[in-house]
Amino acid sequence: MARKPNSMYRQVKGPAYTRRDYMGGVPMSRITQFNVGNPKMDFPVEMSVYAKESCQIRHTALEAARIVANRYLSRKVGSLNFHMKILVYPHHVLRENKQATGAGADRVSQGMRAAFGKAVGTAARVKRGQRLIHLRTTKVGFPHAKAALRKAGMKFPTPIRIELDKGEELLRM
Repeated sequence: MARKPNSMYRQVKGPAYTRRDYMGGVPMSRITQFNVGNPKMDFPVEMSVYAKESCQIRHTALEAARIVANRYLSRKVGSLNFHMKILVYPHHVLRENKQATGAGADRVSQGMRAAFGKAVGTAARVKRGQRLIHLRTTKVGFPHAKAALRKAGMKFPTPIRIELDKGEELLRM
């Protein structure tokens, strides 16, 4: 069955639904690695991605952002010259009331009767101004890191801003 569009789950409505011990069959989160690159090295330049609006970001969008940024940076600066960390975790469980379609669906489907829904995925609830991704790199890798974060931000359902946290004095020279 096709996934419903993210626009159905983007707004933060109601309390968070996170108690997995009471639910059966919550799908696994697609995002498997939250740290990529070289975490041991001390990098002079640090930058972050911030959300401009409150929203819910699905686990598939977080994984897509991680993959696109990691591939771009690995190709351009090498996997030892950066460290990227995803800072949000998809705790909130998304539910969907699946409807039958086709001939005879009106007899099979119960409509809105007891329409609580089944768990179909997870999402991270993000507040306005919250940091989503933190990236550390070298002075040479700065333009590529900025481009990678811009590409990753396109995967999120909210507008983003990229800020330089450390290393401004190195980049002015």
